[in-house]
Amino acid sequence: MKFMKLGTKPDTFYTQEASRTVTSDVPADLTLRVNNISYLLHKFPLLPKCGLLQQLCSSLDELESITLDINDIPGGEEAFELCAKYCYGITINLSAHNFLPAFCAAKYLKMLESVEKGNFVLKLETFFSTCILEGWKDSIITLQTTSKLPEWSENLGIVRRCIDSIMEKILTPASKVSWSYTYTRPGYNKKSQQSVPRDWWTEDIAILDIDLFRCIIISIRATNMLPPQLLGEALHVYASRWLPNTTRIRAMESSSSQMREIKDRDRRILESIVSMIPSDRGSVSVGFLLKLLSIGNFLGVSSVVKTELIRRSSLQLDEATVNDLLFPSYSSSQEFMYDTELVMAVVESLRVLWRRHPLGKDENGEVLKSLRKVAKVIDLYLQVIAKDVNLPVSKVVTLADALPDIARPEHDELYKAINTYLKEHPQLEKADKKRLCRILDCQKLSPHVRAHAVKNERLPLRTVVQVMFFGQVKGLRDSNALQRVSHNLTIGEGQTLEGQSRSKSMPASRSSGKNKDHENMKGLAPESERKVAIGEIEEVGSVKGKEVIEQARLQMEKLGPSNKKREISKLVHSMGKG
Repeated sequence: MKFMKLGTKPDTFYTQEASRTVTSDVPADLTLRVNNISYLLHKFPLLPKCGLLQQLCSSLDELESITLDINDIPGGEEAFELCAKYCYGITINLSAHNFLPAFCAAKYLKMLESVEKGNFVLKLETFFSTCILEGWKDSIITLQTTSKLPEWSENLGIVRRCIDSIMEKILTPASKVSWSYTYTRPGYNKKSQQSVPRDWWTEDIAILDIDLFRCIIISIRATNMLPPQLLGEALHVYASRWLPNTTRIRAMESSSSQMREIKDRDRRILESIVSMIPSDRGSVSVGFLLKLLSIGNFLGVSSVVKTELIRRSSLQLDEATVNDLLFPSYSSSQEFMYDTELVMAVVESLRVLWRRHPLGKDENGEVLKSLRKVAKVIDLYLQVIAKDVNLPVSKVVTLADALPDIARPEHDELYKAINTYLKEHPQLEKADKKRLCRILDCQKLSPHVRAHAVKNERLPLRTVVQVMFFGQVKGLRDSNALQRVSHNLTIGEGQTLEGQSRSKSMPASRSSGKNKDHENMKGLAPESERKVAIGEIEEVGSVKGKEVIEQARLQMEKLGPSNKKREISKLVHSMGKG
């Protein structure tokens, strides 16, 4: 940071009762009241340098002691005292922190070249141009101080010149950055790093008030010289510094008046950040968008801002991880741990977008790939929130059903979520168990998960029947398909006519039997599927019902494919009667 030292005399200003005066052999003949402080000073050192005081004293008797009120001086008593000490030749130190109030006060007092050559205003302007604007952090600090004197800063051009200086340095190629900057990213070692990171400037400008920060971001974006991702990173750094962490906030705190003021300020910051997010997809991460949405829910941002965040989040939901979705439910009216309404709103928005983009127009299959990524992360999310003992079944079912069936080629992860929920809610009512398990498509379970489900005592018996039925049907179909493929391969190997006739005659009787079984199975499967689907096969809560299933399962493990259909039929009919 640059400094300017003016004057050589020691500081002789002191406080006497409610006044400030200076040690002197000459009695004070000029009293200046600045706000609540009276300065007992002398005409001679001040009037030759201050054009305003000359004008005010010109009509008064020079021999008399004069009292003047200058309460409207910018910067108040501190800025005035700097100007007064300059007039007395007392040593003062100027920097980016106190330059602006001193400059505005000097302008107010008309300490100009026309009053005295080499006056205070000229020295301050030189310091500003040659030192402050040439420095990186000096420009930012001075710009930050303009928020205390906004009107004076605008009229004197300080704001615009600081922003131009900051922009010029931000747009400088990273290889030419030679000034000091703040960069505290985790895992970054500035000493061992050979090159300057592209986002080297983001932390330093994050100290600015939101209006000044916005001016810089909008000005940079207008140049089209930086990628959207870099601007997005600047927004992320600023949000991390200024916006609250909702994971550490309790809903009861919102009752205090101080908390309301803070929330109003934070709400304005968040809405401004959202308005600055570049329209390009990927300019900010989906995790950042979801975090803004969570904070926005807490702060009560406008519906327009909330809708925009939901829309942007849904467009990038396929990039999300489970941790990106885990936000606490801080509403006092909700007893469960996680904000499932937030995730539900984003998924519903995605579903609306998906309906507008049918798969027939998905030339490269990108939409379907994206949708399946979303389904996977939602199923993993369901596995986490299922551990919440206060989470109602309706939340799980609604969220699972929000995605179209085509999004899940397999239901293994969904089964794990259901199993976790049943494990954590052992007292769940029978109707709720049915409702929960209806979201599971047993035909989309892998053999490994299907084997687990058959032995899972937490599942409703009807679900177990579905799993067993579709498992056996799939096994029979796979067996028949394998035999047909083997038969076709044997015919195509160029055997002799005798070998071919033998291969055709020997399996003829077997084939007729298998085909007959297959036709019977085709007739049985749709009817049984229909019964399972519409609920004609009800649960059996009795010991006898469980024994029927266990005995049937053990028997079918011992039977060959051609006889399994009869056992399935018996099981279906026995369960239907139960």
